[in-house]
Amino acid sequence: MRFAIVGGSGKMGQWFARLLREEGKQVLLTGRSADKLRKVQQQLDVEVTTDIGQVKDTDVIIISVPLDAFESVVRQLAPHTNSSQIVMDVTALKVQPVDIMHRYITSAVTLGMHPVFGPGAKSPDKQNFVLTPTSEREVALAEKVKGHLEARGARVTLMTPREHDEMMAIILGLAHFIAIVTADTLLAQNRFQQMKSIGGTTFKVLYTLVESVISEDPELYASLQMGFPGIGEIEEQFLKNTATWADLVKNKDRQGFADRMSALQAILEKTDPHFEKAYENLYKITEGL
Repeated sequence: MRFAIVGGSGKMGQWFARLLREEGKQVLLTGRSADKLRKVQQQLDVEVTTDIGQVKDTDVIIISVPLDAFESVVRQLAPHTNSSQIVMDVTALKVQPVDIMHRYITSAVTLGMHPVFGPGAKSPDKQNFVLTPTSEREVALAEKVKGHLEARGARVTLMTPREHDEMMAIILGLAHFIAIVTADTLLAQNRFQQMKSIGGTTFKVLYTLVESVISEDPELYASLQMGFPGIGEIEEQFLKNTATWADLVKNKDRQGFADRMSALQAILEKTDPHFEKAYENLYKITEGL
């Protein structure tokens, strides 16, 4: 089976190319920069081209391009697809990309896929994937993809594009927002490096999250923040909660703080079966840092 990765010189494109080559698949990478493609070719032993039309001779096409360029790329790609092909995207949003694929790609079967991790992952093992089929044909394909990924140790969930985006508004959108605002706050203290040098386990996890988010592409993260449904309301609720906790501290309301924290503990004890191991898990995370 021959695969094409559109946007193959990007980080996630390279991740999928590496995975497919490990499985013995033939891989063609397409992109705009011949120089970047040649560098990847030397590293991964793949075919490369700047001519998107070459995807016509492949069996599976994976679209790995920025959200802002997605529609333009799919429009260019569509004339070179056929009914024997599979086309999947790996964007972090799903409603709009899936709709765009349906509008332009009318013969090949399409499927929305979101690898919920970054290119630093060494393999699919223990990683989360979300597949978003919208028809019986796509569900059948999704089940096959699910089986293949699960055989590699991945955790795979099927849901609608809308369900996916609503959940990712919190899973990614809120998490990114917290990390970015925390970075803004920490760097304003002008002693960040010293804090890192003496910080304990909790702070180590915090600044690792902060630096990992801030190191990413600002344009991508801006697109995600603007694209997640309901993210404004979620972040507004977060800010209200922040103000409530800050008022408790400002007013030195020790009992109010403790009571509110105890209430959260009680909820988590009921809803999360692994809550009692949370502190132990924190140390497991830091052992790998």
